[in-house]
Amino acid sequence: MAVKLVKHLMVANVVCISPFSTLREALSLMKKHTIKCLVVDRQTPHDAYGLITYTNILKTIIAEEGDIDLINVYDVCIKPALAVSQEMAVKYAADLMIQHHLKRLLVTSDNQLVGLLTVDDMVKDILLLID
Repeated sequence: MAVKLVKHLMVANVVCISPFSTLREALSLMKKHTIKCLVVDRQTPHDAYGLITYTNILKTIIAEEGDIDLINVYDVCIKPALAVSQEMAVKYAADLMIQHHLKRLLVTSDNQLVGLLTVDDMVKDILLLID
């Protein structure tokens, strides 16, 4: 059996957002694309990518009573977001996710964003083995 690589399971069409966008804009993009997270763009080639999820936003606007029109994405995103190479074996990406209690990893090639790998992507692949 061939080794499964991250690039075989990742989602390549990743939706990105500026760190200077508001949480309202982030929620709008998530709603429009029916997704649970957005990649936060880098500002320079040496900057790190970030990640913003429903959980980050909910914590900010509900638990901390933040205003979705006044708070920017960079105020609540996870940065730097953990990233793995698209050439990494999926089993190592899974180990990393388990060790760090993560549901998503950014996927890069030469420090450029190429995709997103989620727990759901891996579970879908496993379910294909079941009849």
